[in-house]
Amino acid sequence: MAFKPLHDRVLVRRVESDDKTKGGLIIPDSAKEKPAEGEVIACGEGARKDSGELIEMGVKKGDKILFGKWSGTEVTIEGEELLIMKESDILGIIA
Repeated sequence: MAFKPLHDRVLVRRVESDDKTKGGLIIPDSAKEKPAEGEVIACGEGARKDSGELIEMGVKKGDKILFGKWSGTEVTIEGEELLIMKESDILGIIA
């Protein structure tokens, strides 16, 4: 990929949710919410303290994450819709 996030920013690909409910009902595209789950595609090197010391990122490429509903900025890179967000917008890593 020709994009590398800076500082404590992360590039994320949304993970698509199921088209059916547990009961077997099919959910149309117009009724679906955008998923709050994704995969980390690329990470910056980390934030810096006032002293200049680097604070390493807590996530890495390939991690499955959860993030807030309104987190990040939607961008299109190489024809794919992705999100750029700060590491602090990430709620957790899915094991």
